[in-house]
Amino acid sequence: MKFSTTIIGWGEEALEFLPPNDVDDNNFIVIFNENAPEELADLAILHTIVPLEGEPEVGDTVVICGKRYTITAVGSEAAHTLRTLGHCTLNFKGGSEPEMLGCIMLEGEQLATEDIRVGGEIQIF
Repeated sequence: MKFSTTIIGWGEEALEFLPPNDVDDNNFIVIFNENAPEELADLAILHTIVPLEGEPEVGDTVVICGKRYTITAVGSEAAHTLRTLGHCTLNFKGGSEPEMLGCIMLEGEQLATEDIRVGGEIQIF
């Protein structure tokens, strides 16, 4: 297991980036440690502080509240921000190129707002 954390809550705008939304190409969530700055916490799914035990890599599996995804691309800053802040963008569009430096691209079943729950886990292995 490279990363395993528990969701403790989310900001008012954190689920607005999942479909359906006003911007059709938005399909991601932002995660942050529970001690995220207030202005960033509004946009993020907050989780317990845990160490990153290994670098996320293409082909790894990510599980979010029981739904499984395969990593298709990892931004050059994603491991660093995940390690130091518990932060990255998990993008569900797939593809071989990350959309942002701190982004992990995922392929799999569509994540829905109702899938996210307090006590749910986010894992990378």
